[in-house]
Amino acid sequence: MSRFAQVWRTSTVRLTATFIAIFIVFAILLMAFIGWQSSIQIQRQQAEDIDREVRQFQRIEANQGIRALAFAVGRLSSNPGPGIYFLGDASGLYLLGNVTDVPADVLIEPGVYTFDYERPDPLGAGPPGPDGASRPRGGIAVVRSIELDNGMRLVVGRDVVERRGYSAIILQSFLVGVVGIILFSLIAGGITARRVLRRIDTIQQTSTKIMSGNLSERVPVTRRNDEFDALATNLNAMLDRIEQLLQGLKEVTDNVAHDLKTPLTRLRNQAEAALRDTASQETRERALETVIGESDRLIQTFNALLMIARAEAGAPSGTLSEINVSSIVADVAELYGPLAEDEGIEVVSAVTGGVTLKANRELIGQAMVNLLENAIKYARPEDGSAGKILVELQRLGDLVRIVVADNGPGIPEADRKRVLERFVRLEKSRSEPGSGLGLALVNAVARLHGGNFEIVDNAPGVRAVLELPAS
Repeated sequence: MSRFAQVWRTSTVRLTATFIAIFIVFAILLMAFIGWQSSIQIQRQQAEDIDREVRQFQRIEANQGIRALAFAVGRLSSNPGPGIYFLGDASGLYLLGNVTDVPADVLIEPGVYTFDYERPDPLGAGPPGPDGASRPRGGIAVVRSIELDNGMRLVVGRDVVERRGYSAIILQSFLVGVVGIILFSLIAGGITARRVLRRIDTIQQTSTKIMSGNLSERVPVTRRNDEFDALATNLNAMLDRIEQLLQGLKEVTDNVAHDLKTPLTRLRNQAEAALRDTASQETRERALETVIGESDRLIQTFNALLMIARAEAGAPSGTLSEINVSSIVADVAELYGPLAEDEGIEVVSAVTGGVTLKANRELIGQAMVNLLENAIKYARPEDGSAGKILVELQRLGDLVRIVVADNGPGIPEADRKRVLERFVRLEKSRSEPGSGLGLALVNAVARLHGGNFEIVDNAPGVRAVLELPAS
């Protein structure tokens, strides 16, 4: 019973059952209408045939006399078929016809009547009676009775047994068809439900394994290319993404623990040194300066994390507005020019003027600051030659491309995507200043504005390419 309930709860089975019920009701109504219309049409046709023959008999009797009428009735009575004919005298006694016994009320009052009758089988094909002769054939007649001008009684009609037999055949065929439809629909629905449940069970089993901790499990994909395969493909892509995020979260947690543990330890040590009784006033002042410096670095780290989170959530500080990105890039490059010169690095700008786009001014500016600080930090060629940083901005169709390139040692190709993640630093000892959040923020800003950010080879050095939609 539970399995049946499970099958019935599936949308496929319930929709199939609904469509079957609708189809059966529609088929019943359609077949009933067809049968009813067919019966009415046959009945109308029989009534028209009766009226036509009555008018013909009346013309024969009026134009040719009673003998011609009797001849016509006798000829038609001898023909096999559904025709009913009776000709009697003024008192209603039988004279001619294929029906000898007509109810008295039919003969007394002209009109349309229905009654049971018997008539001899003209072909003698009926079942034999006790005397060996063929039994009269019975039936139901619809007739029209009239009184001729000379007072004689004429009854003309049709047998309706065949018409009712036709209606019965329609009803029987309809019932057989409905039963067949129901059986076929049940079989088809059962097969469909079984197939659907099998695919659903596969997904449930996979999800159960994943919830138990096996994140490498994936939903099987068949070659049918149906909606379940599309769903399985999307689920597998989602699981791949979740696995990557969890792995990244683990790395971020490890990196955060390492990056925060060191400055916090230094803060504690400096505070402890300042509290010693033997500490001089100068030592305490240096300790406080160190505490403030370490606190500022921690605040910068948390500010960067907060800014990344807000950018990834699509809720930057301030709304998107039309900004002159050329002036932002040029201003940041000019601001960091003297700092780069102090490090022996030349900053060259190639900024196309008047380029605008709809963006968040604060985030675009912070992204440029991070790119330049990162370039200044690593734009030192390994051969000891002078460092050089190129800042470019140009409009390419519907894109605005910002490039910050240097001629430093570069980034290995295998690590160019990894450095866009939070707290990823290629310097293994993590002794250099920095939190590993700069490029992650730039990547988040690119995604927020519907753009793209990537690190490519500059041979030597790297090219940080930020592309944003112009509209």
